Amino acid sequence: MSHRFLTATSGLAAVIAFAMAPVPVAGQSASSTAKPTVAGEAWTLPRTADGKPDLQGVWDYRTITPLERPKELGAKEFFTDLEAANFEKDENRRLNRDLIDPKQGGAQYPAGGVVPYNEFWYERGDKVVKSKRTSLIVDPPDGRLPTLTPEGQKRADLRAAAGRNNQLGRPLADSWEDRPLQERCIMGSNAGPPMIPGAYNNNVHLFQTPEYVVILTEMVHDARIVPLDGRPHLSIRQWKGDSRGHWEGNTLVVETKQFKRETSLPGSSANTRLIERFTRTDANTLLYEFTVEDPSVWTRPWTAVVPMSKSEESIYEYACHEGNHAMIGILAGARADEKAAEEAAKKASK
Repeated sequence: MSHRFLTATSGLAAVIAFAMAPVPVAGQSASSTAKPTVAGEAWTLPRTADGKPDLQGVWDYRTITPLERPKELGAKEFFTDLEAANFEKDENRRLNRDLIDPKQGGAQYPAGGVVPYNEFWYERGDKVVKSKRTSLIVDPPDGRLPTLTPEGQKRADLRAAAGRNNQLGRPLADSWEDRPLQERCIMGSNAGPPMIPGAYNNNVHLFQTPEYVVILTEMVHDARIVPLDGRPHLSIRQWKGDSRGHWEGNTLVVETKQFKRETSLPGSSANTRLIERFTRTDANTLLYEFTVEDPSVWTRPWTAVVPMSKSEESIYEYACHEGNHAMIGILAGARADEKAAEEAAKKASK
């Protein structure tokens, strides 16, 4: 399992040093969220020295609300209070790794697969979003990802087959490049862009200067430094794409494209164009909305909304080591399996 250590990044510190206002430190657990404003107290949007909305601080985006609306909910857009409570109870039990029998399978693990970590390591959300919406996706209206293109379906089928083989101990490992970017500690599954609630490390720290915004995610401690000066996108493709930002009223809008390969979104491609919107709606809430366009994968764009809560603790560095230490074992194991298969074939032919 990866470990966390206090963040100390000299390049990032150089940008942060110019932040225009003291940043209240926020944090990781639901119990540490910022105190709500007094009932009836008027809230004024805080602003930086240059008059822009102050979005700075640590924001927690954990939730048990799924990205896609469960099929059995059909057109139901919102839960009632009772339905939300029952969904939370059932979903928390379903996802509890300590309750999954590897022989029977459960959650995303097939029967006979491996449940890699026990419940101790997980820090997922255990509550639905405050609106009680049944999915984070708000468009299409059915709360589900759009229909896949033929190419998108092909990618999905290959990904599903690879997932099954991984779980059953038959990973594709001819080279380290065959392994997923998350496994190689290049991309964090929920770090984005876009940022989507995941199993743990659902925190992001925002910093602002007149010229830049820094989006520092807890997962894989990645710092996205976003220029705000209107410069054009680079022609160089990067793992997390090339981001450019601007203000539309009180909303920070960030456009990212020029991805090198797939993004953190399962099934996406280098053709992804991402629009993120950050809007502070009250003292303790940052509304994060993103729209994904990838015509090679999905037949239409789609949009999701993730409410983030202000926290008062520090973010600590999440140091991903699986790809650093385990890659030799993964590749060596694959070679050992190949050798064993060859020897078995020779014996069978005699």
